[in-house]
Amino acid sequence: MKKNNNKERGMFGLPLQVKYCKKCNITNQKPTSINEYKHDKDTHQIPIEFDKNNVCFACKSNEKKWDGQINWKEREKELIELCSKYKNHKAQYNCLVGGSGGKDSAFQSHILKYKYGMRPLTVTWSPTIYTDIGWKNFQSWINTGGFDNYLFTPNGKVHRYLTRQSTLNILHPFQPFILGQKNFIPQIAYLMDIPLIFYGETPTDYGTKVGDEKLFEKTNKNSHPGYLQDPIASMKIEDVKLGGKPISSHLEQGFNVNDFKCYLPLEPTKMEEKKIKTYYLGYYLKWVPQENFYYAVENTGFEANTQRSEGTYQKYASIDDKVDSFFFYTAYIKFGCGRAMSDSSMEVRNGHITKEEGLGLIKQFDGEFPKKYEKDFLDYISMNREEFDKLCDKFRPNHIWEKKSNRWELINPPWE
Repeated sequence: MKKNNNKERGMFGLPLQVKYCKKCNITNQKPTSINEYKHDKDTHQIPIEFDKNNVCFACKSNEKKWDGQINWKEREKELIELCSKYKNHKAQYNCLVGGSGGKDSAFQSHILKYKYGMRPLTVTWSPTIYTDIGWKNFQSWINTGGFDNYLFTPNGKVHRYLTRQSTLNILHPFQPFILGQKNFIPQIAYLMDIPLIFYGETPTDYGTKVGDEKLFEKTNKNSHPGYLQDPIASMKIEDVKLGGKPISSHLEQGFNVNDFKCYLPLEPTKMEEKKIKTYYLGYYLKWVPQENFYYAVENTGFEANTQRSEGTYQKYASIDDKVDSFFFYTAYIKFGCGRAMSDSSMEVRNGHITKEEGLGLIKQFDGEFPKKYEKDFLDYISMNREEFDKLCDKFRPNHIWEKKSNRWELINPPWE
């Protein structure tokens, strides 16, 4: 195959020369975060960084967890000191943890409350379409784990509309959920006078370079575009994009500006007014998804699914929303990076499986179509399978995919 100049870019601004990390198998096509409020069909992604030896930034970042570069006892002391500053906060809750009762939010909230003596309010932005196991784990989190919870369900008509628009315009059916989950939490902290927000793992775990691995909020405009403190600064609200189109276009469909407020970030001035601070718990405690799973099972009654998730081999991560599988499937279409690649690369980095085992799992499961929730998802976005497949084909980069005998295949699969 003809070699491409590594500086050349294809669809979505991706490198034309497809590479795979020599340590974990992740592709150099995998995007990191972007400013979703500017995201449309012409947006250029920011791919995960590879060094000259074809090692991805996620591998290099995760190595620090295990090779002695981080003194975890000192990091825990920092966490204890941080918590002590808020122990006497007069409001009912002194910290906030967002989540749905999955393994990670269960781990976060439980360890903060029962080991470090905090008073967390748990906040849930409702999944788009609950799975049975997701609802069961949510109930177990609250009732077995023992937490107060604020469950917010966005306007169903608006959310369904945005999910369809996100699918049609940017093939990203999970964008409305992600934006709501991420940005609604500070809004509740502001309303309920909660000064401290804990998020989970740091973005570097998945290959996103940020200036500070401790703090979520960013004031430096040179920071990663997906982690700016105010991503809609200097923008008129009508120009902010949701579902790949500006809000002004949604207003033309009969919606009101207020319909979209819960998807937007809290103003930095309000963060400053209430002195709200945001931190990654994964900076202070060694964040290992599989260990979080064991902890959640033991302490909050979390249960894995009875069957593996389609597109991968595991049963315990991202199992609460029926749209989840289509988020991974559409990522596979756009970037050649599916659920099995995402799951296995992390487990390789954490030493749970070998690179070769990960490669076998990718070959076996990556890109599998999510049949189980096909009807639920397609009915939700008012689309049939033929329409969805045709839409997906429009988003396939021609440097990643080629059609052979009426079947789409990766041009450079990781196992060749």
